Parts: sequence; structure tokens; C-alpha cells
Amino acid sequence: MIVMLARMASDPNDVINRANQVLIANYARWPIEMRRGEGSRLWDQNEKEYIDLFAGFGGCVLGHCHPELIRAAQEQAAKLWHVGNSFHSEPQVEFAERLKKHSFDGRAFFCHSGLEANEAAVKLARLRGLADGGKKWKTVSLIKSFHGRSLAMISATGNPAVKEGFGPPVPGFINVEPMDFDALEKAIDDETCCIIMEPIQGEGGVNLFPIEHVARIRKLCDDRKLTLIFDEVWTGGGRTGEWFGYQWFKQGGSIIEPDIMTMGKAIGGGLPVAGMWAKPDVAKLLVPGKHGCTLGGNQICMKVAKTIFDVIERDDLLNHAKKLGDIAMNRLKREPRLASKAKEVRGHGLFIGIEFEEEPKDLIPKALEKGVVVNVTYKKIVRLAPPINISEKDLQIGLDRFIDAIDA
Repeated sequence: MIVMLARMASDPNDVINRANQVLIANYARWPIEMRRGEGSRLWDQNEKEYIDLFAGFGGCVLGHCHPELIRAAQEQAAKLWHVGNSFHSEPQVEFAERLKKHSFDGRAFFCHSGLEANEAAVKLARLRGLADGGKKWKTVSLIKSFHGRSLAMISATGNPAVKEGFGPPVPGFINVEPMDFDALEKAIDDETCCIIMEPIQGEGGVNLFPIEHVARIRKLCDDRKLTLIFDEVWTGGGRTGEWFGYQWFKQGGSIIEPDIMTMGKAIGGGLPVAGMWAKPDVAKLLVPGKHGCTLGGNQICMKVAKTIFDVIERDDLLNHAKKLGDIAMNRLKREPRLASKAKEVRGHGLFIGIEFEEEPKDLIPKALEKGVVVNVTYKKIVRLAPPINISEKDLQIGLDRFIDAIDA
């Protein structure tokens, strides 16, 4: 199967061969050049069509080349690209207003990637823990988590493979089992400042948490005066059928909120947009000189991010994501060809994980050959994260091709 894909790259002057001469091979790239996209579909250098059920690691939340995002970028590009954060600009304010409208009362810091947002969140939690002579600086995170690839964030990440080869971990980070509350409680000492967790673990395999468990963590943070950080890099921006993943944690008529949440991927629709959203009493500690990002919140990215939220709201895409997510999960759970192979189908909205009993061999090249883009994590878990505005027709075609690839 891999040989068949390699035949697609035969021209010695093509992009794939040129890439091998100039790009570091830190990504496991398939020998395919994607040349154009529209909606939930992609076309490669041979004009082969694919249904995209992974949307650029979840970033293209409104699909490829959405006309309103193109228009927003073009209009802003003709006005102002970047002036630095020494000045005010309306696109930043407008997007932050959308965040406030659709989440809790907070204040925004903008950057380029989820990694940077998580670094900012942990720094802010340390500022809070060390304020007024305090001594809280340590972070507790969960096994099977993923928070980024800086030296600090690989220490926060609960996956040994991500840490391997980089020497001693950065001090102050402790990983515990995700559903072991006793272990979490024991890991906290007088120097702990925060707990960071994903509302749904993304790289870890689309792992969900019971509401009761999250409620206990929230209470623990309140009781021990810890900052609770929700890493919403995968779950923010409407993917799960709520604006943010924490909004699935509803107990007693109220939503369990973090003190800080981080965002990335979907909020930029494919552009490098990320951010940290912190409650005002926490955010006020991040004063000038404590943190920054040269190009963070640049005007083109902010205009597009604001437009993404407006389109999601106008087109009722949260309910669309919930509806299509239910359709997809019900189909996958009942599919006879998966019955003996799939262990569990789980997720919220259009963030879906299919855990297999055994590693599905050569699934990605088989899927690409069938004309569908999916992803595998932790060897046995297939992730689906299509654009949340995908049509039911395209979703079903994509599922047809995925199931055919499993059955091949």
C-alpha cells in the first residue's frame, strides 16, 4: 500500500522530492501533495479527491477555503496586518468579545499555538501561587495528556514517548493517572499551584471524563487554593457541539468552570491562532513585562477568528455538530464490519475516537487509497475530527470509505 502511494511521487522536480532536500523530517509525511481544498474535500497533485475527516488536526473547523473566512482575511489584509501589542486594535477586541459572550467572564492573551497558550497558563498559575510571598509553583497533570512540545510542556504531557530523548524533565511537573482521584490528591503538596487537564483528552485517544470526577477536581482546587486550567486546544471552538469542552460538565444546573482555559486549533480555522482566557482576578496578575508574543493577536488572524465564531453562531453549527456526531457514532457502533474489531466508540459532537481491539495495520495508507483522511493515535485509536459544517452526505461518504479501509 505504501508503495502504491509512493508511485504518486515520480516526477523528480515535484514538491515531494524537493521537500526532501529542504525540510527536516520531523513529521511522518505521506508521499502526497495536497494542492487544493474546498469544504470537507481535498485534492492532491493527481486530482485525486479525499473526504477530510481530520481537518488539519482539527484546525479547519469550517473546512477548507470557507468563502467568508477568505473575505475576512482579504478585507483585513487590505487595512492592517500587524502593529504589535503596544497598540489597541479592534479585531483583537472583537474576538475577545466573542470569547466572553460564549464562555465565562475573562480576559484574553493571544498567541500562535496551543503550546504557547499552555505555557502562558502555567506561568500565570505560578504568578498566582507565588504572589504575596506564596510558595506554590508545581503543576499536576494527567497521564495520556498532551500539552505541547516545549521542554516544560513535554514535562506536563503524560506520555513517555513525547519526553524520550530530551534528558531530565523540567522540575515541577507531576503526572498522575487520569481517573485516580486519590493519586491526584496525594500528588498535591504545599508547593502545588495548579492542575492542568483536557476536558476530553485528544492525543490520548478522545478520552472523556465523568462529570462527577471533574466536580471533585474543581472542589479540590477550591479547597487547596489551586488554579484549575482546562486545555481546550482540541475541544474549544465548537468541535464538541458546545463552544468549549468544559460546557459539557453540567451539574446541578450550573457549569463547572476552570480558572483558566487555553485554546488553539479550531479558533483560527487553519490560521495560527491560540489564546489563554483567564478569569479577571487571575488575569490581573499578568502585568506588562511578565509575558508576551510578538505576532500574537495579529489583525488578520483575529478578524478570521471572530468571523469563525460568527458563522458558527449564525449557522447553528453547534447543534449541527451534535446531530452529525450522534449519527456518526451510532453508525460506527452498529456497523457489522467493525463489530469484531472495534472495542469502543466515544466522543462528543464531531470529535470521535474509535478504539480497536488490536492495532489496525496500514490503516492510514489504506484510507488514503480509498479517498479519506483519518488519524491514528496510541496505535489503536482512530480519531475523526471533520469540519463541523460538513454535510451529512459528505460525512456518510467519508464513513463509507473509512469502513471500507478497515475492511480491506
